[in-house]
Amino acid sequence: MFDNAQPLVDEYRDLERQLADPELHADVARSRKVGRRYAALRPVVEGLDQFRRVSEDRAAAAELAADDPSFADELAELDLQLEAATARLTRLLAPRDPNDDADALVEIKSGEGGDESALFAGDLLKMYTRYAEQVGWKIEVLDSQETDLGGYKSVTVAIKAASGHEHGPYGRLKFEGGVHRVQRVPVTESQGRIHTSAAGVLVMPDVEADEVEINDDDLRIDVYRSSGPGGQGVNTTDSAVRITHLPTGTVVSCQNERSQLQNRESAMRMLRARLIALAEAEAASAASQARKSQVRTVDRSERIRTYNFPENRITDHRIGYKAHNLDQVLDGALTPLLDALAEQDLAERLAGVGG
Repeated sequence: MFDNAQPLVDEYRDLERQLADPELHADVARSRKVGRRYAALRPVVEGLDQFRRVSEDRAAAAELAADDPSFADELAELDLQLEAATARLTRLLAPRDPNDDADALVEIKSGEGGDESALFAGDLLKMYTRYAEQVGWKIEVLDSQETDLGGYKSVTVAIKAASGHEHGPYGRLKFEGGVHRVQRVPVTESQGRIHTSAAGVLVMPDVEADEVEINDDDLRIDVYRSSGPGGQGVNTTDSAVRITHLPTGTVVSCQNERSQLQNRESAMRMLRARLIALAEAEAASAASQARKSQVRTVDRSERIRTYNFPENRITDHRIGYKAHNLDQVLDGALTPLLDALAEQDLAERLAGVGG
């Protein structure tokens, strides 16, 4: 059982040898890639070791119990341990997205609801920022378009895990992609009426430059003057960059940095993530996969989740999750909800293997 996992053990040992080679660490990008894969395989290798150890102990106890009934209790305990080890390893070996260990780019856009939608986009940004802080991730704003009331028309952030972290930001947050609906009394509402608005979230893997082939001839690069807040000097030069990928029509822009070069680098980072997301969406178009649920249009009729402020309720419509702790969730307490989404995804992947 689990004999087909041996190639993963072999790969793990090879990565271990690479990490011990000082030359690897001279190449930061490659070193990081190897380290991330090594960290991802470690639980599998440890799970296999535990499974084999318990299996051997169980076999020995079974032989002893055949001659001496006093070993029956030990055999029963080892049966429980073996069941738990088997279940854990089955979960670890279930087919998974190869990008699950990657860092993430998260884009939040205001949609239906005007200023209130932009304010809610800001609330979502705070929610993800606080969750990232709680789990030890770093968050960096790559591009933002703020409104006069302090909301966001659009904001894109990079979320990066520390080395050896158990979960990659993309694998943990990818099910956040879609339309998030809010029901509350807007700050601009003078008569206390509850309004409904929506903001869209797109979650993409933050991939290295060598993981996506982009032909320079396929790009149209425009520069323009930055707009909105940014401090002295930002709005006086053509430092903002807009890149259009002609074959797919994908457009990204960045204006947060002071230099055109920095904005171009950030825009290319966003373009790589978008092209990866686009390719995965096309590949999954005929299958029932998580990427298919990432809604690209900000329309509240295609919602994945509702945030009801009057009832302090959050509802995820895909899995029927409901809780009355909206205030805590918006303060970063996302773990129970993300766990529930991950469990549902695992159940579907395991069912696919069984089918």
